[in-house]
Amino acid sequence: MARSSTTSDVFNAIGDAHRREILDVLITGEKPVGAIVNDLSMSQPQVSKHLRVLSEVGLVRCRAEGRRRLYRLEPERLRPLQEWLVKYEQAWNDRLDRVDDYLQELQQGVSGSDT
Repeated sequence: MARSSTTSDVFNAIGDAHRREILDVLITGEKPVGAIVNDLSMSQPQVSKHLRVLSEVGLVRCRAEGRRRLYRLEPERLRPLQEWLVKYEQAWNDRLDRVDDYLQELQQGVSGSDT
């Protein structure tokens, strides 16, 4: 089944490079919008738009501190992505293991032909 083109889930929300950059900025800890704007050289309205999407899917949380809004990453919400990636990681590891086995066979063949 094809995924919808909305940003209503984690997969679609992180499909945008700017939103991934915001998550990268927030991995170091809670930050106000102004700091995110400065870190990414994006306009404040752009950052706010992307933060809204990330908030809607639960990837970031916002709390008020006076007039400032502080955002923090909610890494647990990335679990569906991590679970989905595990099978690809296993496939990649299996391929690397096969390459390693092949290289060992080649090395044994070369050293065995010297005798």
